[in-house]
Amino acid sequence: MNEVSIGSIILMLGATLLVGYFAKLLVNRYKVPDVTGYIILGVIAGYFIFSKRPELLESVEIVSDFALAIIAFIIGHELKKDVIKKLGRAIFFIAFFEAFAAFAIVFSVLYFFHIFPLHTSLLLGAIASATAPAATVYVIHQYKSQGPLTSTILAVVGIDDAIALIIFVFASTVAKQTFKGGGASFSVNTITTPVIAVLCSFGLGIVMGAIFRFLFKHVRSKDAMGMGIVAFVLLVMGIAEVSHISELLAVMVFSAFLTNTSPVLARRSGEIMENFTSIMMPFFFIFAGAHLDITKIGSIAGVCTIYFFARATGKIGGASLGGFLGKAPANVRKYTGLGLIPQVGVAVALALAVKRIFGDPSGPYGEEGAKMAVLIINILLCSTIITESIGPLLTKFALKKANETTVE
Repeated sequence: MNEVSIGSIILMLGATLLVGYFAKLLVNRYKVPDVTGYIILGVIAGYFIFSKRPELLESVEIVSDFALAIIAFIIGHELKKDVIKKLGRAIFFIAFFEAFAAFAIVFSVLYFFHIFPLHTSLLLGAIASATAPAATVYVIHQYKSQGPLTSTILAVVGIDDAIALIIFVFASTVAKQTFKGGGASFSVNTITTPVIAVLCSFGLGIVMGAIFRFLFKHVRSKDAMGMGIVAFVLLVMGIAEVSHISELLAVMVFSAFLTNTSPVLARRSGEIMENFTSIMMPFFFIFAGAHLDITKIGSIAGVCTIYFFARATGKIGGASLGGFLGKAPANVRKYTGLGLIPQVGVAVALALAVKRIFGDPSGPYGEEGAKMAVLIINILLCSTIITESIGPLLTKFALKKANETTVE
């Protein structure tokens, strides 16, 4: 693979942001969410540029990672205990049922209709449980939405990451056993591994939040606060990465800890992180779109369509059921599921985890594992074209129907 020069990376970042600006102007004329325009632009760039120079896309992965961390911080910033207490158990009912319903329906359709074998169906079902916070949060930010539905969606996409991680580790553990001829049996590690990963992510976020609060609670300078908050977000990301736990979950907990223990410090930190949003989000969505290989759409279009509708049914139906059981307000029961369709981000990370685990033809899972990994990534990226194009529009529709948008 050719080495990418620093100059090439800088030029690409500058050109990406400039073209993203013109894409924003174009889609805004037609009242389309910015996210949709960025994703489409990324798909086009992926086909004409990054497909020929994939090393360029790999060289800017840290930019996308930091953008996703900002999204996680924004989610955590909205998880205020008084808001959660006001919304009550409905949030947890909705998060549980929308995630597990998406997993169960996608797995059942793919496996019991003999579309894929057990291991592939399990992994695709697990990935389906994840909801990408980035697109949803960005639409909420763009239209300055406020209200019970907005708060519920933000809380649910935050909790969703933890649930999706648990489901994925369970599914991947069972998938490994099926490759080795062990069937779908469970062991102690099947349960303890995901639980430990989630607890470690929570613990890291809380500890780093406590340290940040101790060091910066009396700081008044915006420059010093800016340096501190960015430094700690990067530290949380780095520690989570080397510890093989969820970066997104750890950063979210870090932010939620500040919000609920030091509101003034959280508000000042949140204002600083918000300033990064308009710059980092175009990078994130354009580069996410660039991962999609549109030349493979024809061969897997049917499966992608099945996957999309099965997942959407689980998300919308599960959210409605959870809202009903949790006695949520009517608008929350009716529209929350429409804000949970986007999937790029966490799901892409899970798909890449499949590639790391099963993708080496010379590894323990052989050629079959490698082919499965490629198939899963292509299906996910193909369906992402749909979810990231339609998802933001559905989120906007839901927020407007609930009368929670303040900007047209």
